Amino acid sequence: MKLATALSERAELQRKLSELGTRLNNNAKTQEGESPSEDPAVLLNELDGVLRRLELLMAQINLTNSRTAVEGETITELLARRDCLKKRLQYMRSFLDTASSRVDRYSKTEIRIVSTVDVSALQKQVDAESKRLRETDEKLQELNWTTELME
Repeated sequence: MKLATALSERAELQRKLSELGTRLNNNAKTQEGESPSEDPAVLLNELDGVLRRLELLMAQINLTNSRTAVEGETITELLARRDCLKKRLQYMRSFLDTASSRVDRYSKTEIRIVSTVDVSALQKQVDAESKRLRETDEKLQELNWTTELME
């Protein structure tokens, strides 16, 4: 199985867990003398089966990510870089939005508000980091489709 297939199955299992949680809660109580629409025991058994499969898949994905290296870096390291680049870009974009927003003055006696940074230079940095993020993400996608899942 390719890593991408395992990642897709993991996402499906996580969605299924969420649905099972809702279904369990919906059938946790019923009016006296009535039956629940679904048997909670059956749902709990299904929950256990999904969790067992998810645990195995997560372990295999983590093992594969930590042992598969490209250009001297593991997939785990690439994932960490991608996640941190995303966070940095999120904060940088927010900061740039604030730094570049204009504050109108209605008279010359009002205090003038100015940016504390060179917005243009910072925007070029953000653009370069966006490209780096895109390239990292593309490398990860390629690895996902070409790497066999380790057991």
